[in-house]
Amino acid sequence: MEKRLVVDGPVVPVILSGGMGSRLWPMSRSKYPKQFLSFSDNPNTSLLQQTAQRIGRKKPMQSPVVVSNEEHRFLVAEHMKAAGFEDADIILEPMMRNTAPAITAAALYIRSLYKNALMLVLPSDHIITDEQAFEKGVSLAADAAREGHLVTFGIAPEYPETGYGYIRQGKMLNGALDGKGIFEVNQFVEKPDAETAGKYLDSGEYSWNSGMFMFPVDTFLDEMEAHQPEVMKQVTQAVEKAKRETDFIRLDEESFAASPSISVDYAVMEHTDKAALVPMSCGWSDAGAWDALWRIGNKDADGNVIKGTSYTQDVKNSYLHAGDGPPIAALGIEDLVVVSTKDMVLVTKKDRAQDVKQLMEDVKLENSDLVDQHLRVYRPWGFYETIELGPRHQVKHIHVKPGAKLSVQMHHHRAEHWVITNGTARVQRDDEELVLSENEYVYIPLTAIHSVENIGKIGLDFIEVQHGEYLGEDDIVRFQDMYGREGTNT
Repeated sequence: MEKRLVVDGPVVPVILSGGMGSRLWPMSRSKYPKQFLSFSDNPNTSLLQQTAQRIGRKKPMQSPVVVSNEEHRFLVAEHMKAAGFEDADIILEPMMRNTAPAITAAALYIRSLYKNALMLVLPSDHIITDEQAFEKGVSLAADAAREGHLVTFGIAPEYPETGYGYIRQGKMLNGALDGKGIFEVNQFVEKPDAETAGKYLDSGEYSWNSGMFMFPVDTFLDEMEAHQPEVMKQVTQAVEKAKRETDFIRLDEESFAASPSISVDYAVMEHTDKAALVPMSCGWSDAGAWDALWRIGNKDADGNVIKGTSYTQDVKNSYLHAGDGPPIAALGIEDLVVVSTKDMVLVTKKDRAQDVKQLMEDVKLENSDLVDQHLRVYRPWGFYETIELGPRHQVKHIHVKPGAKLSVQMHHHRAEHWVITNGTARVQRDDEELVLSENEYVYIPLTAIHSVENIGKIGLDFIEVQHGEYLGEDDIVRFQDMYGREGTNT
């Protein structure tokens, strides 16, 4: 039967980049979460970049829309540009409101740009090893979505996982869709216990709920209006009152805050009569916990997945990840996860990996910095890294990208000493302007108005020694900033 296309517009990828990845702590931190990290054999490509590159610009794909929270705005922009997507639109959520409001905001924005569009919704932190199977699934989903279905992607389960929700498939859709592996949705079910998960696996009727979707934009918005009118009302206002700022679309805070916080599954997919399921076997993982990364990783002869520098003897079925921390030496262990960063080491049994989030919450009560940020903190101009922090002094390594400039600022409570170790800096200090190169030094007195700019073609690096009664990042008064951060300390 010839297909009757009811939705004939382009496909717009929507990448959701709002999570923290708390079960991958201590590598994933709230201010630098897992989507900006790499867990593959290519350490220079983040999960966000891999997601964008997976969809590429294959026709009829348009440039992606990324939905991110305010705090990660510069990280998203930098990672998307590095992946070759300088034209990506970045929608900023003023606070987290779960997936339904985020997807609704993206859908409303897409509708303002295109007629009869489809949206391919992808979390930014998934791993997919069989991209050919993924592309085939996307193609099938587009067929179903063009017929007016709201499509969810299910992953064919490989073991009785208790950390995922499941989808029970109904009968195969046929007719205009020619029965191409597209099914009705019979039921969405919550994360099961181990016994129930085993029954789901044995039945062959269930898929893991991947959190990926293909929607006709107009149909999705109609269903949101029907099932979640308050979400639709508030998010519509947030989009209508949004402000465009350089690389970002900033949703209206008051309106977005008034939206209920609800997942798209609860909001629409469990209520609509238009749901369809495309099962896939594409080497998928949501990279949700350390045991998941062990399961999909390349294992040695003893069943170990080893990232970074580790020294092992009589070690079996373990996951060792020496990130930016010290090398790992392990002896006589089995079924463990060991992760080292510069300021934290995690050791847990693999079967307790889902509980890392609870451990992290306990750590946060004692030392929030160990949960919120790494010693290396990224800014739109580059990064800084704390080398030492002591009474009335702090030492940092600061790296400034070519052409980048720190804000014109001053401090009430600290003076600073800068020693250039690489590159060329233009320094403003009150009414003075200095050009400094490697091995040269400048002193920034208390309350001096100052800034530094990299005027060279290579990275600028300098050591900053702070001294004063208070050394917090909020002791910054910004006067000018090329990144629009006046009045903030980020």
